[in-house]
Amino acid sequence: MDVTPLIPSGHQLIHGYGDSGFRISGQRYDGAVLVTPERTLSWPVKAIAEATPASLESLRDETTAIELLLIGCGPRMAMIDPALRAAVREWGIVIDGMDTGAACRTYNVLFSEGRRVAAALLPVP
Repeated sequence: MDVTPLIPSGHQLIHGYGDSGFRISGQRYDGAVLVTPERTLSWPVKAIAEATPASLESLRDETTAIELLLIGCGPRMAMIDPALRAAVREWGIVIDGMDTGAACRTYNVLFSEGRRVAAALLPVP
């Protein structure tokens, strides 16, 4: 019995991570990425301390409004700057920080449940 969730064509599902990149919906991405249900973009951030509201601005342009942003901080969870949380909260988006592996898994589960979720992911070596 196949228990893989049915994901409509063109939607972004995270299939793997490691080797300083990600495999998302059959395509390889090197470096940090922003993943939304509709698209995956390069994210010009190398460490969680570099994350700013400007680096996440593209989330405001999504066709489907994002409610939750999972931030994959790399191999270990790190604290998210309170000013970043507050700025993104003004857009109606809540941030949840965790290690990158947990963020990838959580994104897939929430996305398959139909939640309005996005992920900002730092790579794991």
